[in-house]
Amino acid sequence: MHLYDCTPAPSPRRVRIFLAEKGLDLPRVEVDLAAGEQYGDAFRAVNPRCTVPVLQLDDGTTLAETLAICSYLEACHPSPVLLGHDALERARVLEWNARIETEGLQAIAEAFRNRSRGFHDRALTGPEPHAQLPALVERGRRRSIAFLDMLDARLADVPYVVGNHYSLADITALVAVDFATWIKLEIGERPHLARWHRAVSARPSASA
Repeated sequence: MHLYDCTPAPSPRRVRIFLAEKGLDLPRVEVDLAAGEQYGDAFRAVNPRCTVPVLQLDDGTTLAETLAICSYLEACHPSPVLLGHDALERARVLEWNARIETEGLQAIAEAFRNRSRGFHDRALTGPEPHAQLPALVERGRRRSIAFLDMLDARLADVPYVVGNHYSLADITALVAVDFATWIKLEIGERPHLARWHRAVSARPSASA
């Protein structure tokens, strides 16, 4: 079993943090996204959608979605629990993880990919080219600011995103908050978000 990775990219970082929290160390294959390696024939044979991360099992089976990879790893290595201690908490983890992906990661990516020269004709991930739309840069920034405000309000009442336990939702949120700096958005005057960010960034897994 090994992981197709790209060290700077946000999505693979989520899986690396998840693995580190589980105490797992998998062989990694670095995919150079900046050089377009994901569009080459060799990687397309692994994942025709041309995205990372990809977890390849020993029998050749591949999982190419972050949540699918983390769900598989949780089932195989249930301790420590990162996807909920019971049915309701698992549902809450998945609910918040989806919100953070949509309102956070996707919003930030919208602003970043539509303004960066390196993503000319690659405003969306995947094998097909998509032109940049400059109007989406400001919309993405506004969505990203709203996300940071929402997360700050949420963390006013709970130590972690879902409540009392660190989970995949915290991993996704940490990566999203750090990704926001790519579009020059900082935590700023958001005390609850800042308190949480210090705590989760201090975990050894955060540097994975």
